[in-house]
Amino acid sequence: MAGGGEVAMCTPEFVSRVVKSRWFVVFASMVVMAASGSTYIFALYSKELRSRLGYNQQTLNTLSFFKDLGTNVGIISGLVQQVASTWAVLLIGAGMNLAGYLMIYLALTGRTAAPPVWLMCFYICFGANALTFSNTGALVACVKNSPESRGIVIGLLKSFVGLSGAIYTQLYLAIYGDDAASLVLLVAWLPAAFNIFTVYTIRVLPYTRRAGGGEAYNKPFYHFLYLSIALAGYLLVMIVLQKQVHFTHAAYVVTSTVLLIILFSPVGVVVREEYKAVSQLEQSLQQPPSIAVTTNGHTKDEDESSPPLCGGGGMGCITNMFKPPALGEDYSIMQALVSVEMLVLFVISVFGIGGTLTAIDNMAQIGQSLGYPAKSINTFVSLISIWNYAGRAGAGYISEILLARYQFPRPLALTVVLLVSCIGHLLIAFGVPQSLYAASVIIGFCFGAQWPLLFAIISEVFGLKYYSSLFNFGSAASPAGAYVLNVIVAGRMYDAEAAKQYGGVAVVGDKICKGVICFKRAFLIITGVTFGGVLVSLILVWRTRKFYSGDIYARFKVTPATATDGSSSGVVEMAKGTEATAPEEKSKRKREVVNKDFY
Repeated sequence: MAGGGEVAMCTPEFVSRVVKSRWFVVFASMVVMAASGSTYIFALYSKELRSRLGYNQQTLNTLSFFKDLGTNVGIISGLVQQVASTWAVLLIGAGMNLAGYLMIYLALTGRTAAPPVWLMCFYICFGANALTFSNTGALVACVKNSPESRGIVIGLLKSFVGLSGAIYTQLYLAIYGDDAASLVLLVAWLPAAFNIFTVYTIRVLPYTRRAGGGEAYNKPFYHFLYLSIALAGYLLVMIVLQKQVHFTHAAYVVTSTVLLIILFSPVGVVVREEYKAVSQLEQSLQQPPSIAVTTNGHTKDEDESSPPLCGGGGMGCITNMFKPPALGEDYSIMQALVSVEMLVLFVISVFGIGGTLTAIDNMAQIGQSLGYPAKSINTFVSLISIWNYAGRAGAGYISEILLARYQFPRPLALTVVLLVSCIGHLLIAFGVPQSLYAASVIIGFCFGAQWPLLFAIISEVFGLKYYSSLFNFGSAASPAGAYVLNVIVAGRMYDAEAAKQYGGVAVVGDKICKGVICFKRAFLIITGVTFGGVLVSLILVWRTRKFYSGDIYARFKVTPATATDGSSSGVVEMAKGTEATAPEEKSKRKREVVNKDFY
């Protein structure tokens, strides 16, 4: 058996099986997500935009707002996912990313005439919006493929987005050296390359309900998690070493090669799972068991064949909007959008995510104003990326464990995260000496933790039928908070304080504001707004308390197999030794059943 298995692994049939498998979809999605966090390294090249194009802080924050607008408003990508295949969504994202960031690079390096501010805002919004196509294609496919493990799935995939900033930092130092303008070029082509590399492997597969607990099914997810922790640990070690020791370009090449090996190592988990699947298939053919075949497996086209907005037309649409189903059932898009639950999630996005985005986008300027050296500022950006990862992975996995074992509601976990983020904002506001390291850790962790909790809550409360659209609507509110808090509050207050320090002259280019006062009032306001989000989130905790006290995944679990065709559960029992079926036919049917389970 072992020898046969080793030979099978070398065949084209086995390679095809691996690439088409459910676990390869997860691996490919992890790779796409690892290149989808380029918007979180804006602080690394924002100084180049300021000095080379002569922007002041408010203009820089306006660009940052349009970046966040493009990153978070994925309504178009969600609607495209409802009607098109996943490969089309990924290809659209690749084209948009390459076009938008390439134009920024050409302007930054003087290869084109300096564009007006509104055009630069369009470029960065267009390029950043490409990431919503990548996120939608990968995330929705994996959640629909594993609906009983959605917290784990979302946490795992979004954690790679959190690591993306540190990954980009290492790769651009290895490929281009310490050239911030070339970082924009890397942001232009790398996500497009990863999308094209995985375009035909990420897709929604027919879902087969699984019997019993999900621990055995979830084991590969934990193995993926362990490898992601290894990647995060490696990046953290590199960050510390590069701060203490001078690295040559050749050293960066070596460390980045190791990084890529760790990044692609999860494919080993996929190969092992498919090897086990082949072994189980061989055993089942030798000793055929009793097999329960579920007839409710569905594909994307079957699942999303009804109209995506209301589920009805005319006056029926308006009437149905205000008659939603029970929590956990499939809401239409309009039913979800007018619900109190979605309104609360919008407010949380504006207050909570908007505040942490403001801190992340201004981290370079905060460090400069407090007198930190340039090397430390790069460390803050990398620390945010590492802890962004920890927040995403931790929130996804831990909230799933707490929910399964103790019925601890995810909305309450989101409330706790918002409350903790207030501490990070206060550390920035009061400029406690050397506290920016701790603030970057807290802000990064809380920012990361909010996303998987938000997306998991939407999937659980409103169902999966229109999830590709609804989770994009859920995140669309955060740019509003980012605009108000980043541009109007932080940007204007910074420029006003800087103007006072330079005798009332508007500050542009390399001139900066210095001192705690530059961001103090802005972050006191952000702290107050975030605490308001904590209070509003308690409404969601209260409204969903009964829902989360029950089994929220009951609809996805196998009911006990009953005797006949046509049972309401849709389960047909194939008993071992049924006389009406010839041995050859039984063998054929068993092969089809086992393959259906794995693919």
